[in-house]
Amino acid sequence: MGSGRLYAAVAAGGFRRYATYRAATLAGVFTNTAFGVILVYTYLALWDEKPHLGGYDQAQAVTYVWLGQCLYATLAIQGGGAEKDLMDRIRTGEIAVDLYRPVDLQLWWLSHDLGRSMFQMLGRGVIPFVFGALFFPMALPTDVTSWAALLVALFLAMTVSFGIRYLGALSAFWLMDSQGVAQTLMITGVFFSGMVLPLNAFPGEFGEIVRVLPWAALIQMPADVLMGETDPLGAFAFQAVWAVALLAAGRLLQRAATRRVVVQGG
Repeated sequence: MGSGRLYAAVAAGGFRRYATYRAATLAGVFTNTAFGVILVYTYLALWDEKPHLGGYDQAQAVTYVWLGQCLYATLAIQGGGAEKDLMDRIRTGEIAVDLYRPVDLQLWWLSHDLGRSMFQMLGRGVIPFVFGALFFPMALPTDVTSWAALLVALFLAMTVSFGIRYLGALSAFWLMDSQGVAQTLMITGVFFSGMVLPLNAFPGEFGEIVRVLPWAALIQMPADVLMGETDPLGAFAFQAVWAVALLAAGRLLQRAATRRVVVQGG
């Protein structure tokens, strides 16, 4: 089997694995929809007091909420994607088996996580987004080009998200307990991705800083691409640069971790 077909099969396996958790998926759909409604009314009250906060009108703010709910599990904003399984395998020593496989470790887990992301978007993310579009005013484009640009932005967002979490997972090679890293990934993911409030609304120098961090590629960039608030090519470039940088850093850390395993294992 060619390498391309192999990693496609790994992605398909990740998709099928999460498709078996039907009860969890239904619970996630309900949770994201309910939380989306709460957040929408919170945003509407906030935007009543501060119209055009972050450069958005109310319809755009509502759109941002529902896209965020669509991407919450898709991008594993709070963690719980491939990095959780990888941390467990490092902790138990099963990672040694993975290292003996004639495949690239990073590409294997990236493919697996992309499959998980695709299922979470289709199985858990689309319904809350459609619900929001049916019952709330949203600023959605009518041209196919904008939706196609969104798909590109989402793929890049998935890759950046994996890159962040993969680095966190590899730290388990050096740490006895990975719970602290998992908690850090959760907190930074929720806050710096703009899950609570659009990054455009963060003031001053702090706002300028958070908008150039990798987490800005997760929700803020796709939202602005969808609503025509940014040049899609500029957004793609921003996301791609962070994706390459994170994957390269992951590759370097993986090599260091592999050497550590070899030295310890003989």
